[in-house]
Amino acid sequence: MLAIRMQRNGRAHLPMYRIVVQESQRHPLSGRVVAEVGNYNPATKALNLDKEAVDKYLKNGAHPSSRVAFILKKNGVKLPKWYKEEPKKSAKAKHADKLRKNQPKEEAPAETPEAPAEAPAEAPEAEAPAAE
Repeated sequence: MLAIRMQRNGRAHLPMYRIVVQESQRHPLSGRVVAEVGNYNPATKALNLDKEAVDKYLKNGAHPSSRVAFILKKNGVKLPKWYKEEPKKSAKAKHADKLRKNQPKEEAPAETPEAPAEAPAEAPEAEAPAAE
């Protein structure tokens, strides 16, 4: 069975990919390449693609990898009906109850003004004459 996949070229920290058709059971770097149908540079988003060759291999049963299928679909290549897109992965937290956003909110203390309100004036007590 054939697969349409990306084969990495380039140097460290500057990848370039060839879009190749090769046997699906082989490793992308060591497998015999049946045909090179394009290349892709992720740094510049440049894509050179032979759409006729891709259509030919898709009609003959070559399976595109998920990333290649995304690139093909984005550039107007119609994928066969039998191709099923992989569902989008959704990340789930292992302990969602421990997340800060899921903790009960603490009630904030009532705000007190900095200057206290006027206290009622205390009536001065009448001085009692001191007993001598």
